[in-house]
Amino acid sequence: MVEGVLNSSFIDINLLNALYLIFVGFVGGLVSGFIGSGGAFILTPSMMSLGVPGLVAVASNMCHKFPKALVGAIKRAKFGQVDLKLGLIMGASAEAGVMFGAHIQEYIKKTWGNAGSSLYVSLAFVVILSIVGTYVLWDALKSKKQGVPSGEFEKPDNKIIRFIHSIRIPGTMVYFSSIGKEISVLLTIPLGFATGMLAATIAVGGFIGVPSMIYVLGVPALKSSATELVIAFVMGAGGSFKYAWSGFVDVRLSMLILLGSLFGVQLGAIGTTYVKDYMIKIVMGTIMLIVLVSRGLMIPVYLHQLNVWFHLTPEVIKWLKILSFAINFTALLTGCFIVLGALIKGIREERAYLKKEAFYMAEERKF
Repeated sequence: MVEGVLNSSFIDINLLNALYLIFVGFVGGLVSGFIGSGGAFILTPSMMSLGVPGLVAVASNMCHKFPKALVGAIKRAKFGQVDLKLGLIMGASAEAGVMFGAHIQEYIKKTWGNAGSSLYVSLAFVVILSIVGTYVLWDALKSKKQGVPSGEFEKPDNKIIRFIHSIRIPGTMVYFSSIGKEISVLLTIPLGFATGMLAATIAVGGFIGVPSMIYVLGVPALKSSATELVIAFVMGAGGSFKYAWSGFVDVRLSMLILLGSLFGVQLGAIGTTYVKDYMIKIVMGTIMLIVLVSRGLMIPVYLHQLNVWFHLTPEVIKWLKILSFAINFTALLTGCFIVLGALIKGIREERAYLKKEAFYMAEERKF
């Protein structure tokens, strides 16, 4: 079984592909450290744009994820943004979701082959990105209008959060510092399970993990994005072992992406200390919607390969692949520019502030 997977599913990697994968890893790490998601909504489509089948892209992404997530979590814990207790508790139920989701992906691969696996991943991306990306971007713009001072945590509030906080189940109540209240541990289980299942099926748990912590549990965006890195570490470790055992992990892809991401994730984590809370949501929503278009363009190609509905000419398939790759690359550049731009702007503002403070202190000494 493993030999068949290696022959049919693992692509050739030349120098250009290797450099591209390192760049993909850097941007994925940059965005991961900034918004807290494992960055798979960039990494998985980017690997698929090179011709990597969906399941191999998912498995290889999970393999690189857990060491990167650990680095990001440690970095952001130093800034006081990680709720370790919440991350470990949700990580436990997420691990169960990972095992369940891995069985789903392997079944699809076995039944419909690489095209079926890639179609499933792409459809899942389109559906989830369109819903989550639109809502997150809308909420970010609303937060921007309301105005939250830089360096402060915006406290989420809606009817769902208030309802969750009102539920009292004796013997299950746990205090979480990021929420500032006790909530029932039982309420975190379905959120963690859904996060893990989605991570195993399309390698993207942050789509569920970060928004659910923000809009269901009431965790501020900065803290939920940091805590998600703890969950990603737990999920990635278990998921990597499961997929590697079945022979779906391409270690070459994992190592090249990890090479770039370990540097990027630290820059992204530093960037969170210089930006307002809504900027994290803007980055997440913008990239999601761009990647959505890239994956959507490939759906007709996979349907053609499965002899379902679409029958395309080789020329049309060629241009759809080129356009999908170009749009995905645009998403990478967009994420890179937004995060690095926010980081550079924040550093400049801090330096200007410190310079101003030093000037006033010098003036006071004169008198």
